[in-house]
Parts: sequence; structure tokens; C-alpha cells
Amino acid sequence: MSNFGSGSAPCRFAHYFVICGIDNETGLEPDALAGKTEPSRDGCRGKLRENFDQSPLKRTFKSKVLAHYPKNIECNAFDQDAVNMLCMPKGLSFRTQRDSHTPQFHSFLITREDGSRTYGFVHTFYEEVTSPQICSAMQTLHQMHQAEHNESAHNCPSSSSSSSSRGRTSCGCSGEGYDSVRDTLYVSKAMCLITPMPFMHACKGFLSQVHRAVISHQPPPLPLESYIYNILYEVPLPLPGRSLKFHGVYEPILSQRPGVGELPLADFPLSEAFQLLGVENLVQIFTCVLLEMQILLYSQDYQRLMVVAEGITTLLFPFQWQHVYVPILPASLLHFLDAPVPYLMGLQSKEGTDRSKLELPQEANLCFVDIDNQCIELPEEFPQFPNKTEFIQELSEVLLSFGLSPEGGNTSPEPAVSMQTSTLEKELKSTSLSELVDDRRNGNLGGEALDVLELLQGNPTLERLQALAKRTGVKVARLEALAAGKEGVGGRSPAEEEELRNAKLNVQLREVFAARFATMFADYESFVIQNSPDLESWLTNREQMHNFDKASFLSDQPEPYLPFLSHFIETQMFATFIDNKIMSQWEEKEPLLRVFDGRIEKARLYNVRAPSLRSSVYQKCTFLKESAQAIEQRLRKIDHTAIHPHLLDMKIGQGKYQQGFFPKLQADVLASGPTNNKWSNRTCSTQRRVDRHRQQNDHLVLDNDLKEVRLQHLFLFSFSPSFSFLLFLFCTKRMLVEKMGREAVELGHGEANITGLEENTLIASLCDLLERIWSHGLQVKQGKSALWSHLLHYQVREEKNEQLITLLFLIFCLSSSSFLFRLLRHIQNMREIKTDVGRARAWIRLSLEKKLLSQHLKQLLSNQALTKKLYKRYAFLRCEEEKEQFLFYLLSLNAVDYFCFTSVFTTIMIPYRAVIIPIKKLSNAMTTSNPWLCVSGELGDSGILQITKNVLEMTFDCQNLGKLTTVQLGHDNSGLLAKWLVDCVMVRNEITGHTYKFPCGRWLGKGVDDGSLERVLIGEFVVPCSNDDGGRGSKTPPLQRSPSQIRRIKPTTVQIQESIGEAVNNIIKHFHKPEKERGSLTVLLCGEGGLVWALEQFFHHGFRSARIFQKNVFVWDLYEKAVAFVENADQIGDLQETREPLGLNCESFCRYVNAINNMPRNIGKDGKFQLLVCLGARDRLLPQWLPLLVECPVITRMYEENALLRDNLTVSSLIAVLETLHDFPITLESSLTKSVEL
Repeated sequence: MSNFGSGSAPCRFAHYFVICGIDNETGLEPDALAGKTEPSRDGCRGKLRENFDQSPLKRTFKSKVLAHYPKNIECNAFDQDAVNMLCMPKGLSFRTQRDSHTPQFHSFLITREDGSRTYGFVHTFYEEVTSPQICSAMQTLHQMHQAEHNESAHNCPSSSSSSSSRGRTSCGCSGEGYDSVRDTLYVSKAMCLITPMPFMHACKGFLSQVHRAVISHQPPPLPLESYIYNILYEVPLPLPGRSLKFHGVYEPILSQRPGVGELPLADFPLSEAFQLLGVENLVQIFTCVLLEMQILLYSQDYQRLMVVAEGITTLLFPFQWQHVYVPILPASLLHFLDAPVPYLMGLQSKEGTDRSKLELPQEANLCFVDIDNQCIELPEEFPQFPNKTEFIQELSEVLLSFGLSPEGGNTSPEPAVSMQTSTLEKELKSTSLSELVDDRRNGNLGGEALDVLELLQGNPTLERLQALAKRTGVKVARLEALAAGKEGVGGRSPAEEEELRNAKLNVQLREVFAARFATMFADYESFVIQNSPDLESWLTNREQMHNFDKASFLSDQPEPYLPFLSHFIETQMFATFIDNKIMSQWEEKEPLLRVFDGRIEKARLYNVRAPSLRSSVYQKCTFLKESAQAIEQRLRKIDHTAIHPHLLDMKIGQGKYQQGFFPKLQADVLASGPTNNKWSNRTCSTQRRVDRHRQQNDHLVLDNDLKEVRLQHLFLFSFSPSFSFLLFLFCTKRMLVEKMGREAVELGHGEANITGLEENTLIASLCDLLERIWSHGLQVKQGKSALWSHLLHYQVREEKNEQLITLLFLIFCLSSSSFLFRLLRHIQNMREIKTDVGRARAWIRLSLEKKLLSQHLKQLLSNQALTKKLYKRYAFLRCEEEKEQFLFYLLSLNAVDYFCFTSVFTTIMIPYRAVIIPIKKLSNAMTTSNPWLCVSGELGDSGILQITKNVLEMTFDCQNLGKLTTVQLGHDNSGLLAKWLVDCVMVRNEITGHTYKFPCGRWLGKGVDDGSLERVLIGEFVVPCSNDDGGRGSKTPPLQRSPSQIRRIKPTTVQIQESIGEAVNNIIKHFHKPEKERGSLTVLLCGEGGLVWALEQFFHHGFRSARIFQKNVFVWDLYEKAVAFVENADQIGDLQETREPLGLNCESFCRYVNAINNMPRNIGKDGKFQLLVCLGARDRLLPQWLPLLVECPVITRMYEENALLRDNLTVSSLIAVLETLHDFPITLESSLTKSVEL
């Protein structure tokens, strides 16, 4: 092989020309795998057996690669098995003269180890079988089939009677019989071009012309070797931003390649994809692909599968699909649908097959696309694409401008070549002499067709030549077409004009999609974390690094975008995109990234805005006209014309033309090409990019292991239990690290730094992964959720066992299986969940929230007899070692607290249990009053619940309150024993098991403590600890609680100032967190260490002891005395001489204190102080009231001289600290502000 054949291959238009068909030497070999085009109920790996009830003409047989040229290329090694499998996915098929012989066209691709793709374009036609051995074998098979059918009909009387009425050919294959004497046998054969880039239209046109030459009554102008040699060795790839014309057998063929600043090449017709599915369906499928779900395309036509798959992946720009991508899944590889990873695959359907009979391994996270029926089935918990309605409207406008319906139209598959013989003969007679003239191998002769017409029109010499050509049977068709006006503008045919129209529609549709990403990720660079000095250190530490500030990015996005974006930024395609961005600072930018960054930069020139000013207002694409003009300019003005096909140095007598039969090509002529091509040196930069890509992939570890899941590797690992376990380990590790933070893990504590959206996204991924694991290796699929089906089977078996051990009922109730049953019954009773997939995910979330997921799954899998009944031997759940590791790593999730069930199912009714615990060692543990309770949470409150006298426990049903925050506890002060000393209130969610403690430690009653009849208690989450909790001891820090009245150790001045600063800082941090993560502000205001607690310490500092006053004195007494002083001074007129701001502050202070005193609630003096601080913080008045209190003469009688309130410098510092809260909108719970009228 010459140097050109290897070194210059990357710059050649085509790498291989392949012929696949029947091998006459080996004869007929049944292909049981290829004949199995759909998963059966026996499972994807069931025993293969031949279908003897089927006519031999309907069976499939093994095909082989008969020839391929050249033998091999260094940069793209020829994979014979893969090419054969993809050229003829169904194997060989036979026809007789009674059947249709319409040629078909389809495409395929092969993904190599480094992620690069090779495209194949296949033209399948039928050729007459001339081998007597093949015809005899087919005759024998038909006789065996006929005999077996007659035997089965004889054994079945009903079949026999009906069979006799149908005659001899009624064997289930009417019209399908074969008689070697009477019938002519045809077999399928495929021609294939393998190219490095997807020039679909050009390859389709070339193969179609070759087939026309094969079936023509006249031989082609040159031997077929000349045209194949030309496209393999003499036609280069178009340069970026340039167009190319080369010559087929009869007509010229055009191709063009986008420039470096344009969207990458995409030659598959998007218009066809939109017409097959409709705009709305395609946008939904596109969203599933973005979220890396499992997508299965389903159609009778291979080319439809390829068009839809390539169309959708093309629209992903600037992102790239990183997982399994098999647009045409060969029948022998159907077990790949069992892969527990994201995939995009295409499956051919049988004609007349019912969707309900299609058995798929798992459907919980599957997007099923029935292309032929324009129908899709979407996964559950599916977030919508941002601005979906406006987005669909813009796409519809583009389609309407080209005369296409946005709803699409379900047309029958259009064959690649469909023509009648008479029409073919006419076209072959009109071969253009001007296209076949020898131009001495100069590839740039010729000009515009209209210029030629003007020059030669009316030329007498030309007219004589034309007349001579007609008399000899040859017609100069193109010149006549020009004169008759049958060619388009610039000498283009209507077909070429249609190709230009499709290319313009393609690029405009893609520009609309690209504009959406440019809008959503306009400021993504601001959130990329680049903290490595060089590429090597970054690659080495890739696993330990956070490359993108997800929390800050989400907080910067419009609220409607968050459900989609929170899922999307967790995908592998987004991680790869960010990795490419980081690596671009050390090496050449990846092409897609370069184009995308250029778009963003260009948009900024026209629309300058700050990242904080993002809005959800839809912005239309502004590049439509510009992109269409670039393509039109390239196709209307050809930049380069390739060398014409020419005679080769061939042996005479070989490859003799015979109509209808593809000749045996001379291999020595096609084995290698010339060595002196001027464009052969264009390979260096391409090879360097490939080498860099390989080195880059070799460095990436677990965090990018999914990136390396390419076609070849994933086919090995997709059913491997160890690979499934790696995916699971990756998911659990992400959940732990994101929830606790790396620093928290190292220090042994876990202050959460993950948003609610991110947590929900990761848990949804865990649910999806568990569904995939439970779907792996199923014996028989029952329902869409394999996990829920397993749980129900387990429930049925254990309930039968329960009936046998009724005498041990108490023991059974305390067993772990009883807890599993309770969860199942809770989920089954939730009417809000309608599907099995939803119930399984709810069960996972509830088990995870209760920290029982690992324990429950272990209990579920302990029934080995049931597991063996449901799963095959190779299933993940039957691999003991991997299963044990899987359960162990699930146990690690108990280290953090999740509220994934509570935060998702917000509308369900939940039973709560409340227990009031008095301080029993003192008297008045019970009260004769009528107590009441009101429980509040992040999602609402229960309302006032009356408690039966002398009963300390109650149960109530209420709509989900979310995380509990406060409890209002009070009584009506009736009866002889109205005073009540309460230690705390405990409230338990009876479904999730979450228990909250609300400390009190105070009296409720008149004339005791501060005289409060009602208290607002702040809750803390109680983490249960027991011997069998298995890791529950580790927990995130508890929520704040109600401040205790007893303060035995007086804080120092420094401690008080630090506590105030910390309380204010916590409130500021609260508002800097994403809204979904903030939680309750009441905790930060009124809880232990909150603002009220800190200010109370400040006001208590230097307070004169109670012995001086002979009674308990509270801070609220100071406020009331200050109000009395202000009101008296106002009556005397002293305040008229004060500064105006101070006078306004006096007025607001008195109004707030009087409103609190006049409200009907009996919240006590400490409660009133708490309420005043909260209202002052909300209305930004606290810093204005402090100077008023300092100037009030009352403080000299109530405070010692060293008190902080009497230190002007300290008061000024406190005012400055409190003023920092003015930038934030403080909102108070209704439990605090109820009944206050201002």
C-alpha cells in the first residue's frame, strides 16, 4: 500500500468502498440473531432457535463483506464484522420476481475508542442469484418448510380444514413460495462508502449513480473502477468554509463544509426529523437527551432511525453526547438494551408489530420514540425545557417559512432510489458529453453554465455536433435543459435547488437551538473554577476538584429555568464541556467550544448586561439570515472542482459489464492511490488533534470515567456487574460529597452546602440508577418498574409467611421486615402517586429519609429464592460480592440527613403525633386549663389544635408541613391549677419518623415567670441513635432551638459582642444562599444564638439585680418605662425642641410598643420583647430606636454605670452592625406576628 493510502487518509473524502452480500462459496448460513429484530418475552439472552414456521424467503441469512478497498488505513482501521453488521443489520434477504426490488438507502456510524466517529452510507439493492447451489438450497428449505407446515396442519383438525380450502400455497406464506424452475431468485447486496465526515447527500448521490450504471442496458462511460478510484483517492475533503464539486457516473455532485466560525457540519435533513415527529415531540426528546436519559428510537426504516438520531445529537451544540450511541442497533446486539447506563439507540420494528408486545428490559427512565406513529413515551419526573412554549413557536415559524407544517406529517419511508425502467433508460440515453470529456486531469476547468450557454447558443458548429450526436443515439441533455429553462439559477437543477433549500433550513433550525444555549449559558465562564497552574497538575487532581460553581450559577438563573438547569449541570456532557473550557487555557480550543464562545462574545457586543440582571424573557435568534447566506454563497459558487474520473491501468477482460450484476472489481487497481497529491500534507494538524485527544482521555479518572464509555468499551461493560457497581459508587460518592462538603468530611462534621435543587437532582439520579440495577437480567419483565415489582413479590411472599407465625406476632412486628411493610403500605395508600415508577421512587426517597434504604434493600434481597426466580444468573443482584459492596456503600448515605421525601411530596396528608412533656419533679405538672397547640413548618401550619384536659399526647392529620420550625403552645388560664411548667414539646412525623424537639423550660400562667399564657417554641431535629442504626450517629448539625431562661454563667462583654455579630452574619448568609436552601428565618431570629437571644444578652448586661426592686424585672419593663417617659415629655412639650428624626423615632417606638401591649395574645414580657425585635428588624427600625433608649433617663436607674447600653461607643458599633440588615427583606412567620395591628 502506498504512502497515500495511509498518511493522507484523513484528508480524503472517502476512506473505504465496501461490497456486502452472499458468499457463494459458503452458501446459506441461517442468522438466528439477525432474524430476531425485537426483544422477546424469553429475555434478551434467551436460547436462539430457528423459526421453522416461517417461509425461507422471510428468514434471514448471514451476509459477508465480499470486498473492500483499500485493505486498510492506518488512521481508520477497517472493522469487517462491524461494517458487515451495520451494512446489513437484518442479514441477507431473498426475493422472487413477484416481490418489490426497490433499492433502499441508510446510514450508520461507528464510534472509535478515542470518541471520533466514522460514517457509513449504504445503498442496498437486489441481484439475481446465479449459483445453482444457492437456488437448490433454497428449494430444499422451502420443501422442508412445506412438509412441516402440512404435518402441523394434519395434527390440528381445525387447521387442516381451513388449510384445504386455501390450496397448496396456503402455508402461511401465500405468494412466498419458491420453485427453482418457475421462479427467479434475488438476494440483497449492499454498496457502502465509509467517510470521515457525514456528507450524506453526496454519498447518497454517488452510490445511486453507481447502481444506475449497474442496472443500465448500456455500460457506463468508464469502468466502475474509475469512479470508485476517483472518490477514494482523488476527491479531497472540502476545506472549512469551502465547497467542492466532483463527478459521479453521470452527474456532478456538490458538497460543502462550514467555516471555522459556523456551526459544524450536519448533512442529515432536520426537516425530515421534524416532519416525522412534530416540533413539540422533538423538543421533548431533545430535553431527554440533554438530561442523559435512555432514549430508544423505533421505526421500520433504518434511515429514519439515523436521521432522527443524528438530527437530535446535532442540535446539542455546543455539547456532545457522551454515552452509548447506536442509531442502528443490529439484531445480534439486542442484549445491549440491558445496559444500565444512558444510551441513544435505534431499533428496527417489524411491520405490523404492536408496541404493547415489545418487551424492554427497563422503562423507568426510558424515552420511547415510535417514529412511524409519531408517538413518544416520556419518563416520569421530567423537567421541561426553559421557555418551551416560546421556543416551539420560534421553531414553528422557521418551518412555516419553508412551507412545512410544525405538527409534522407521517409519510411512508421514501426509498433512496425509486425509478421505473423506462424512465431510467431515458435518463441514461441523455448522458452529458461535456461532463465526460477528458480535461487532462485538470480539476479546475469550466465556468458558469449560463456563460457557456450564451457563448455557444446559435453556434453552427455546435448545432451540427448536436445533430450528429442525436443520430448516433447520444443526447446532449444539459445544454438542452439550459435552453428549455429546466435548470435553476446559475445552471443548477431543481434537485440541486432543493438541496440548497434543505441546507438553509437545516442551519436555521440549528441556529435557533444554539441561540437558546447561548442565552442560558451566556455567563458560564464566570462560574468556571480554574485553580491549577498547568495542564498536568489539573489532569492529576481532576477527581478532587470542583470545576464549576454550581450553587452560584443556579442562584444567578431565573426561577423558571432552575428545574431543568439543576439536572442538566449534573450531566456528563456538561462536565465534559467545562473540562474542555479549562483545558483551553493550555492548548487549542475544542472546535465546538471555540464557535460557542465566539457566539457569546458577539452577542455581548450587541447586548451588554451584567450577570445579575438575568431574566426569563425569551430572546429570538438573530443569526438566521447570516448563516443561510453563508451556505447559499458556497453552494452557488463552487470553490474547487475535483479531478474527473479517468481510465486506469487495468487488465483487459476483467470486470466485464453484465446488466443487473455488480462486477468483480480489480483489487490491484483500487488497493492504493497516487503519492503526489498536493493536499496530502493536510493530515498533520488533524493527527495532532487526535493524539492530544487520546492523551487527554488517558488522564481522566473516575469523575470522567463515564466520558470514556464509548461504543466498543461500553459494549463490554454495559452488563458487567462491576461496571454497574462503579456507576453506583460514583453516584453515592457524589451525594455524600455534595451534601457534606469536602472540608466537612475531612473535619468530621457536615455543614450542608448543597442547594435543594442539587440534592433533589442527585437523589433522582440515585432512583434512576437503582431502577436500572433492578432491571438488569430480569427473567420476565412485569410493569415499568422492576424495583416496585420486586417489592410487591416480596410483600406477597412475606404476608403468606405472616399468616403462619401469628403466635409470634409481637416478634414479627419488631422485625425489620415489618418496617419494610409499613413503608410499602404508606406508599400504596398515597393517592397522589399514580404509577409504579412513581411509587418505587417514593419508596426510595422515604427509605432514604428514614435512613433505612440499605437495611430495607438488604432485607428485600435476603429472600434468595425470590431473587433466583426473578433474575437470571448474570444479573447484578445475583452477584454476591458486588451486591454486598453495593449495600455497604448505600449504608454510607446514613451519614447525612435527607428530606427528599418531605420536600417532594408536599400535598400529601401526614399523621403527626405531639407529646407535651412537663417538668415532673415540680408541682403543677398538669393544668386544669384548656391547652392548645399549633405546629408550623416550612410549608404551612396545622392551625390551632385543642388538647384534651390532663392529656399530654395527641395525634392529628395534616397536609405535609415540611421541616417543622415552630410550635405555639398556650392555654386559657382557667381553673384552679392554671399554672403550667413545660419542659418541651415533641412532635413526630408518623410516615418519615422524623422527630422534632421544641424546648421550653418556662412557666405558662398569670403571676408566674413573665406572665405568659402562650409561647413560641423553636424546634430542633432529633436524630435517633440505636444499636442497629448502622451509621446514624453521624449527623449534620441540629437546627437552633428556643433559648432557655436559665443563664447561670454571665457572658462577658466580648462574648456578647461576638454573639451579636455572629447572629447578624448568620442572617446575611441566609439571604446569600439560594432561595430553596434557606430554610426558616425564624430560627435565626428567635432560636438559640439568634438575634433576639443576642440582643437580650446585650440588654441584660449591667441590669440591676431583682433584689433592689424586690421583684423580677424584664427588659420589656425598660421599654414600657421609656414609652411612658416619651409620652409624658411629649405632653409637657419637651420633644418639640428635639431633632426631627429623633421625634419620628419616638413616635414609631411608642406605636410599636403600644400595639404589642394592646394585642389580645398573652405572650408574656419576654415574648413581647422577642416580637418587638423581630418587627424592628423587619421594618428596619432597630438602629433608630437604640439612640432613643440611650438618651432616656430611665436607664440610669435600671442599669449600672458599666452596662453596655450606657457605653456610647458600644451602642454606636451595635447600630452599625444592625444597619447591615437593611439590605435584606426580612419576612416573619404568621406565628410571630399574629394579632399585631400596626
